[in-house]
Amino acid sequence: MQDLAHLRRRCADTIRFLSADAVQKANSGHPGMPMGMADAAAVLWTERMRHNPADPTWFNRDRFVLSAGHGSMLLYSLLHLTGYDLSMDQIRSFRQWGSKTAGHPEYRHTPGVEMTTGPLGQGISTAVGMAIAERHLAARYNTITHPIINHYTYVIASDGDLMEGVSHEACAIAGHLGLGKLIVLYDDNGISIDGPTSLSFTENVLKRYEAYGWQTIEADGHNPEEVLAAIDKAKADTDRPAIIACKTHIGFGSPNKQGKSSAHGSPLGTDELKLAKETLGWPIGPEFYVPDDVFDYMLSVRINGSKLQSEWEDLMADYRAEYPEQSVELDRAIAGILPTNWEEALPNFALGTKMATREASGHALNALKTAIPNLLGGSADLTPSNNTRAKADVSMNHEDFSGRYLHFGVREHGMGAIVNGITLHGGLLAYTGTFLAFLDYMRPAVRLAALMEIPSLFVFTHDSIGLGEDGPTHQPVEHLASIRAMPNVINFRPADANETVAAWKYAVQSHLPVTFALSRQGLPVVSSGEGVACGAYVLSDAPEPQVLLLSTGSEVQIALDAQKLLLSEGISSRVVSMPCWELFEAQDDAYKASVLPPSITARVAVEAANQFGWERYLGANGAFVGMKGFGASAPIDDLYRNFGITASAVALAAKTQLGLA
Repeated sequence: MQDLAHLRRRCADTIRFLSADAVQKANSGHPGMPMGMADAAAVLWTERMRHNPADPTWFNRDRFVLSAGHGSMLLYSLLHLTGYDLSMDQIRSFRQWGSKTAGHPEYRHTPGVEMTTGPLGQGISTAVGMAIAERHLAARYNTITHPIINHYTYVIASDGDLMEGVSHEACAIAGHLGLGKLIVLYDDNGISIDGPTSLSFTENVLKRYEAYGWQTIEADGHNPEEVLAAIDKAKADTDRPAIIACKTHIGFGSPNKQGKSSAHGSPLGTDELKLAKETLGWPIGPEFYVPDDVFDYMLSVRINGSKLQSEWEDLMADYRAEYPEQSVELDRAIAGILPTNWEEALPNFALGTKMATREASGHALNALKTAIPNLLGGSADLTPSNNTRAKADVSMNHEDFSGRYLHFGVREHGMGAIVNGITLHGGLLAYTGTFLAFLDYMRPAVRLAALMEIPSLFVFTHDSIGLGEDGPTHQPVEHLASIRAMPNVINFRPADANETVAAWKYAVQSHLPVTFALSRQGLPVVSSGEGVACGAYVLSDAPEPQVLLLSTGSEVQIALDAQKLLLSEGISSRVVSMPCWELFEAQDDAYKASVLPPSITARVAVEAANQFGWERYLGANGAFVGMKGFGASAPIDDLYRNFGITASAVALAAKTQLGLA
């Protein structure tokens, strides 16, 4: 046992000084957290986690999330030492251009990184979604003899993670559902950037988590035996998620910085780094030193991981033979392949039918959930308003995880992160539901979905002043512009029911996150929906149009009415529906010119939102009919009339453009 204890310590010290050396060489980074959590992380990765460095995508691997993403060198050291495709050259290139070792871990960029972290609170909250996905798939597909979905989700989280509000929201849901295969190692070092956490953070964290319904455990984070015993205790309770408060010292081993905020976010300095190595009995040189015994021991994880995966693949082969229908469905879901002829279930609506796009979205979801067994999601306590529950949906709960409807409660931020986690886990398509005005509560989660380029689906209803009497607090006017400003997000604001169905058809095939901005009020069906995939298209044309009328969502009908007014005065116009700017921008120049001919410079856009962003389509002289400030509380017709968003206003703007008014 003494030899193993000695080897564990050497593994931890290797991680400490790989991290400190990398930060020192980059002259940038966070050495304190990796030095403090090295003991706990080393034994987790070598003695408890089930993973295969040779295949980071093995489906039944344990998931690991470094929620304290600023301590990225901890993760990079673990990845390198256990045999993932991350070379020592990459460790030496920490935080440099083109390296795989970015300042914070980045999904897709570095093999073995399960999600992009850095914004505190997001990692632990997203991990809740991963744990939900595991429980759901296990409930759906496992049998007593074939537990084919059977893995844990581990998190290393910091004080800062647990301060952030999103973690409160998501962890409350985790306790409510009883996610017994979620285990959080809390780096309880009592230090934040400003100084001791007592400056702002004096609550009893474990009591809080106990109130959430979590198992709470304490351990000396520098004692591997205690950490392992705590993990085993956590795993023994299958009905509650667990948080292990690992008491640690930030910057462990640094004589002058251990336990101080100065160890958090800057290099130790050459002199202090030398002192730290002397203190822990580590060779002063060379830099990036890895002892042979440490390398051999930690690399054994790769050998064991390949064995674990091979055993699982044998179990899967037996499962496929015994349960062919279920296995075909599961294999397809894991591969991200939709069922054959899934789109045939989608509804189509007759021209002239009147329906809110949120209602049409509900019809589309109902059809899709019938056709696509791995589609699931829910709402932030707005199910009847968001129309996010299919007729046959059963709610997921702590006694039965097989249901495909999630009740997130009034927790938009936690909801967004959880759905990202479900998406990242794989095997499932997941969506959220809330009002568009509450996008700001979950923007960091949407932004992370965009950064990671994952197809989380975000349903936002009550998309404009058209929601009426609830007033300006609930009437989004700047939100469309803010979504459109975010890279890697596909945003749909459909004009009618058929455009909404077409948007859903695109969304479930998307490789990027998709947002929907849907109306509360009924809208007439004016399209077939066929042009939606191009982002913008000519909805109603006229011979030799003199002016272009551009619009989205509920205001497309206003543009169509304005077209009739102009025609009555002998003015020819073209109405262009633009449900998705991002897809339109992806079209070639010829298509874009065919929809918006450069020769037609008289242009008017109408949208019940602010103008920001429309300039790219209107040019220097175009006109905009929309909002210039916040909304008001009043019936919908009064709002549109008093804010001047009317067909007559659009027609007047068009005539002014043509010099006829």
